[in-house]
Amino acid sequence: MRAFRRSLPMALLKAREAVMARFRPLLHEHDLTEQQWRVLRALTTADEFRAGELARVSSISMPSLSRILRTLEKRGLIQRGIEDKDLRAAQISITPSGRDMIALIAPHSERRYAEITAAFGADRLATLYGLLDELADCLGGSDGGDEEE
Repeated sequence: MRAFRRSLPMALLKAREAVMARFRPLLHEHDLTEQQWRVLRALTTADEFRAGELARVSSISMPSLSRILRTLEKRGLIQRGIEDKDLRAAQISITPSGRDMIALIAPHSERRYAEITAAFGADRLATLYGLLDELADCLGGSDGGDEEE
């Protein structure tokens, strides 16, 4: 068995935790979890999403997404509508209040990205993004998105 420090899942988790340590305090200041933020961010990329698609692009399980959507809806940050073609399917979109929340947090988030870029290097970060996308693609885990975060 390979050395624990060379376990790919652990290396990815360690890097994720190092990155998220920069963002968590900002999200907590606005009473948001990481998953809630991912949902809000995903909702800024399209006019609306069906729940299954939103779960896929935000990498959140459907049961967790259901709880997150209830919370965000109660806070007035998202809204659910009925799809014309399938009355059972809800269409989820971000509200003006949700967009205001994004606008409030975005400059602070961008400062964190700038700090990470300065520490790691812009070229190395671009290479890392590319390698992570390639890894996800070759293992069948790509969401198909190429939007810059």
